[in-house]
Amino acid sequence: MMPAVAETQENDDVRPLETRLDTMTAIDEALAWHDGDARAAIATLIADCAYLRWQLDIATRATGVGFTRGWRPQGERPDIL
Repeated sequence: MMPAVAETQENDDVRPLETRLDTMTAIDEALAWHDGDARAAIATLIADCAYLRWQLDIATRATGVGFTRGWRPQGERPDIL
C-alpha cells in the first residue's frame, strides 16, 4: 500500500523546471549546439515551443475532466517575473 500524499505536497517530478535549471548553463549549451549562432538557437527554441504547445493542445483535448479532477493545463505560462 502506498503512503497517502497531501494534495498540496510538492513532488520533485512536478516542480517547475526553472527551479532545477541553471539558466546561464542552458543558454550556453543552446548556443554551443548551434555553433554560437544565436539566431539559429532562437529559431530552434521557438519551433520547439510551437511543437510543445501543439502537443499540449492535443493532450488537453484527449484528456477527460474526470481523469484530471477538473484541472486543465494552460497554454500560456503565468507572468511570474
